Amino acid sequence: MTGSAIEDQSARPVAPTRSTSKTPRQAPVLKATGPQQIWSWDITDLRSPWRGVAFKAYSILDIYSRKIVGWRVEERECDDLAVDMFEAAFAGHGLPAVVHADSGPAMRSTVLKDLLAGLKIGQTHNRPRVSNDNPFSESEFRTMKYRPNYPGVFTDLDSARAWVSAYVSWYNQHHRHSGVELFTPDSVHDGTWAQLWDRRDTALQAYYDAHPERFRNRPRTKSPSPVVGINLPTENDPDRLQAA
Repeated sequence: MTGSAIEDQSARPVAPTRSTSKTPRQAPVLKATGPQQIWSWDITDLRSPWRGVAFKAYSILDIYSRKIVGWRVEERECDDLAVDMFEAAFAGHGLPAVVHADSGPAMRSTVLKDLLAGLKIGQTHNRPRVSNDNPFSESEFRTMKYRPNYPGVFTDLDSARAWVSAYVSWYNQHHRHSGVELFTPDSVHDGTWAQLWDRRDTALQAYYDAHPERFRNRPRTKSPSPVVGINLPTENDPDRLQAA
């Protein structure tokens, strides 16, 4: 029996495959020397009694002062709800220079991107699978969930909103934030921390003058760092400040 020759299979073209050699995304490097320069935002889950169901707490933070400048609690993540939150924050506080966020769908939504671009506000995002590119928002959520009165579980949307509303008021007005040398976010945001610093320093120096034997050296009253940032150089850099 005769037949045609078998075609050389080694000559067939190689099917294209998905490339695994992607260029790493550059780390966002952000530097603020005062309020209203850089905002970061994120969304966290608030547990409900039902498995697989969580309310969504949105929060915008000024990274210099640590003040929460915008928030809302909803049943879902939604581009339009995020836009509404930002528009309310802009109306109440003015425009920042840059908005930073992670790389979630709501953070990269076209409608929000268009809003910020139209207002000439810069936008930066976390690198994929890098957990410390948005430390300020993550730290704020940690503070929220470690509050002694944090319920852990919220039975309905109204109770979640009421609790977060009270928390935001406490956080901005009364929380002695370690990241801003135990001043409140409100006082750093509006500059009144300087008056409080004078009172602290006066009391501390008076105590030193009365009891110098209790100190090795004259004490120094700490003030908030003049520079705050994300991914700033870390070696011998006085501008570096960790989120706390």
